[in-house]
Amino acid sequence: MYAILNYLIHLFLAAFLLGVFFKAYTWMTPYDEVLLIRQGNHAAALSLGGALIGFSLTIASSLLHTANYQQFFAWAGGAMVVQALAYAVTTRLLRMAKDQIEADNSAFGGLLGAISLSIGGINAACIS
Repeated sequence: MYAILNYLIHLFLAAFLLGVFFKAYTWMTPYDEVLLIRQGNHAAALSLGGALIGFSLTIASSLLHTANYQQFFAWAGGAMVVQALAYAVTTRLLRMAKDQIEADNSAFGGLLGAISLSIGGINAACIS
C-alpha cells in the first residue's frame, strides 16, 4: 500500500510541476502558444512541445535521483530556471522568434523545440 501511495504522490507532484512549468513558460513567451496551436500553428506546437518534453526529462531524472520531496522540488525548480534561461538566450541570439513562430515557420519552431530537448537532456543527466 505504501508503494502505491508513494507512486501517486510522485505522479501528482510531477504533474503539478509540469503544469507550473507550462504556465510559466507560456507566460514568458511573447506570443500565445495555446491560441496559436488552436489555430493550427505547427511552429508553436513544436516549440512548446520540445520545452515540455525537455522539462519532463529533468523531472524524471529528479524522481529517480532524489531521496526526498524537498530535493525533488529543488531540482525541479532549478530545471525550470535552466529551461527559461535557455529559451531567453536562444531567442536573443536567434532574434525574431516571435515573428517566426507567429508566421508558423515550422523549421524555427522545430529548432526551438530541439534546443529545449537538448538542454533538458543535459540538465537531466547532470542531476544524476
